[in-house]
Amino acid sequence: MGSDVDLARTIVRGRSGKRITNARADKLARSAIEKVVGRPSLTANSVKSPQVKVRVPVNLKKALEKEAKRRGETTSAIVREALEKFLKRV
Repeated sequence: MGSDVDLARTIVRGRSGKRITNARADKLARSAIEKVVGRPSLTANSVKSPQVKVRVPVNLKKALEKEAKRRGETTSAIVREALEKFLKRV
């Protein structure tokens, strides 16, 4: 990244040759931010999925990571699967 440019003083043009003003830069930045996609929601579109954090012994974490690597899945996917199976039995 370069240094900031004062678009009121410096003429900067986009690919189309159109001048980029502060207002246009703001609009372009907002558009880029809207396109940034995080992890998909597990709940519904546009709904942030809640997180559950737990502490586990080191050996359990290592076993989880080993299993995730073996399956080619994330540790989160395995924990979700195990929790769902457990709660169905309760």
